[in-house]
Amino acid sequence: MTHIGSAAGEHATEGPEARRFAVRWAGLTDTGFRRQHNEDSLVTQPPVFAVADGMGGHSHGDLASKAVVEHLGGLAGLEAVEPIDVVDALRAATDEIERLGDGDGAAGTTVTGCAFAIHEGAPHFAVFNVGDSRTYAMLGERLTRITTDHSVVQELIDAGLLTEEEAETHPEANVVTRGVGAGIDPVPDYFLLPIMPGLRLLVCSDGLTKEVHDVDIERMLWEHEEPAAAAEALVAAALDHGGRDNVSVIVVDVTRAPTVEDVDRTVPRTTLRDEEPGRP
Repeated sequence: MTHIGSAAGEHATEGPEARRFAVRWAGLTDTGFRRQHNEDSLVTQPPVFAVADGMGGHSHGDLASKAVVEHLGGLAGLEAVEPIDVVDALRAATDEIERLGDGDGAAGTTVTGCAFAIHEGAPHFAVFNVGDSRTYAMLGERLTRITTDHSVVQELIDAGLLTEEEAETHPEANVVTRGVGAGIDPVPDYFLLPIMPGLRLLVCSDGLTKEVHDVDIERMLWEHEEPAAAAEALVAAALDHGGRDNVSVIVVDVTRAPTVEDVDRTVPRTTLRDEEPGRP
């Protein structure tokens, strides 16, 4: 397990009033009860907050997730991130992961997270994911899943061949269709969310979402105002429900944002999916 950045902190941007905002965050991880090693890694270092869930055995998985968060952590100091910055970091991590192979099987990792971005002159979160780790947004009392799992069961759900409930016990529930590693060019999905007052983001590995239902995640995020308290409650809930996998969570709160005249308790977003990212 590798954690880049501070486990908890605050950050305020500078510049024109229309672009100023501030966030606070907390990140937490636990090995769980059935795994001997923690293959999750985190980066909580502005402008990036991300969780990587390693695959391929305790040695390879840990090193794969470490490579991803270290390269994403290399974006530290940027005021805003472009999609190509994330892709370049994931490509560099892929090259590093490729060198990990020693005949014991391929290493790889999922990753999801958010980064500060500017879209049409306004501050946004650029949310990205590869695999089945997830990022959620909460505004008011409503929790919205932003990312879509890259997994066999998600494809079956999308095709109407499987329900969400059936997916939980499907024999291929842990099989992902995209990842970072194995020499394959990483293909993230991207979503742009306006940074607005009261917005809370949750970035997590599937060690949380396979143990705790979204309705309970929503309730705990609502009940705990402080990011650290919310993170602790979520990890504790995953452990209480069995702790069958490593569990990692990052809670990011917007504490100051440009004025939004009409917040209608929805989370507007622009989706940039399956496109080759690049700078404008």
